Amino acid sequence: MEKIQNVLTSKLKEAFLAAGYDPSYGEVRLSDRPDLCEFQCNGALAAAKKYRKAPFMIADDVVAALSHGEKIFDADVVRPGFININVTGEFLADLLGQMDSDPYLSIPQAETPKKIVIDYGGPNVAKPLHVGHLRSAVIGESIKRLARACGDDVTGDVHLGDWGLQMGLIITEMKKRKPELIYFRDDAPSDMDAYPKEAPFTLAELEEVYPCASAKSKEDEAYKAEALEATHLLQMGRPGYRAMWLKIMELSVADLKKNYERLDVSFDLWNGESTVQPYIAPMVEKLKAEGYAHYDQGALVIDVAEPDDKIEIPPCMVLKSDGASLYNTTDLATIVQRMEDINPDEIIYVVDKRQSLYFVQVFRAAIKAHLVGENTKLVHVGFGTMNGKDGKPFKTRQGGVMRLETLLDQIKESMVRKIAENKNVREEDADGTAEIVSLSAIKYGDLSNQASKDYVFDEEKFTAFEGNTGPYILYTIVRIKSILEKACAQGFATDSELLAPADPAEKALMLDLARFGASIEEAYGELAPHKICAYIYETANDFNRFYHGTKILSEENEARRGSYLRLLSIVLKVLNKSIDILGFEAPDHM
Repeated sequence: MEKIQNVLTSKLKEAFLAAGYDPSYGEVRLSDRPDLCEFQCNGALAAAKKYRKAPFMIADDVVAALSHGEKIFDADVVRPGFININVTGEFLADLLGQMDSDPYLSIPQAETPKKIVIDYGGPNVAKPLHVGHLRSAVIGESIKRLARACGDDVTGDVHLGDWGLQMGLIITEMKKRKPELIYFRDDAPSDMDAYPKEAPFTLAELEEVYPCASAKSKEDEAYKAEALEATHLLQMGRPGYRAMWLKIMELSVADLKKNYERLDVSFDLWNGESTVQPYIAPMVEKLKAEGYAHYDQGALVIDVAEPDDKIEIPPCMVLKSDGASLYNTTDLATIVQRMEDINPDEIIYVVDKRQSLYFVQVFRAAIKAHLVGENTKLVHVGFGTMNGKDGKPFKTRQGGVMRLETLLDQIKESMVRKIAENKNVREEDADGTAEIVSLSAIKYGDLSNQASKDYVFDEEKFTAFEGNTGPYILYTIVRIKSILEKACAQGFATDSELLAPADPAEKALMLDLARFGASIEEAYGELAPHKICAYIYETANDFNRFYHGTKILSEENEARRGSYLRLLSIVLKVLNKSIDILGFEAPDHM
């Protein structure tokens, strides 16, 4: 289905050409002054210099040259040379009818789908998810869904931190606490099936062990050296340590999946740093053999600075002076693995914007060493911090880092109270409804802000049923569902022919719907979910204005009532599709 602006642009270009002017001046855009018109063309202003003619004279010529065939819009010239455009109600109704029958709801589909990998999540194993993990999960999930909605082939990867020093710290501390375990015997079996099926610790114990070991390593050099040695032995394949690592992974990943599932975030791949260990040695040899990497003070590095850099870009370190690998190493090896397994056209990393210099180094190293294809794009979507009302990174009341699970519970409790006050939900459904609505509050509260900017997490504001919030959007959807349910109960058709709008409020709503596909396309082009939030907030507002000013079910004219109900069904489809892309759903009642 062709976008409304494209239809209008095509008509204006024809008119510019017919009037003797370059058709490229016929671009149409949304009006800067919606109080005056719906769309505008400013081409006459730009053409004035080339044709040495007053802009309003060019605009007059163009409007006079417009086709007098099927009329789809009215055009007026406003000095100094704007062409103001208002589409006809009949054209709008026909366009929405086409949109309603389009399985993609007018979202443009990729002619040649791209293969895209999105790297988001990035939690460390053996540590609970905390609020610092929220933005990568929520933004990454939305971008993944957005790309799929536009027809691209997307693979989401959690990219676990599962192979570094934290593993050595846990093994070291467990060895001190339970030295008798089979995992620590010098003759520990190499067969992984020879170890107990049950882990030698609970999840709660595991989550307590890591911070304890981490604190000890900062105070005791000998302890840290022991942990580093344990990390090295694990990575070299010591059977007992590997068996314990598998138990750590089993418990921790199950808990991570449970928490991500509650966020309605899913990954196609649960890979981590450990996954790419076999790729590191061959990659390092290639980098050295082909001259991309060299030794500098004992460390293996790739120079990535460029002559026109405005700031100093340090070399990308591949191996430390002691030969150990680091994040750079595993990220480069992960790129190698992704190119071999998926051969993506694009890899998108959804990571804190404070890591931007790091990604410049890694991307340049990968491109310079030809670890990626010539046309493969590497993109860093950097996000800002989630702050408390004090403007500092969000903390618990005690000043610690809040577990993500705790935040979800806290918002849900608030929502349970609000839903109980409304008394529109059966008591037995209140808990499930609160879970759905609280998720909308958290996700919409995050996504409605531009990703790169810091924002304040304001629980009272985000859980409100009014204003630019997730619950407000859901309340609007539930209202539409309720009207359509009542219509069906009364035997009214909801698939009648759409009529031209009866008043300005209805036309404003129809115009919102007509630009849905273009709004999604723009959000995807900029990897900007906040633009979807802005779109649905405006659409919800226009729907509610229409609703409050229109007698829908009591409309006596059957054709008009049927048209209203068909319009509502399209609004419902658009809002449901939008929130699905954002990563949440609507309940049946609120």
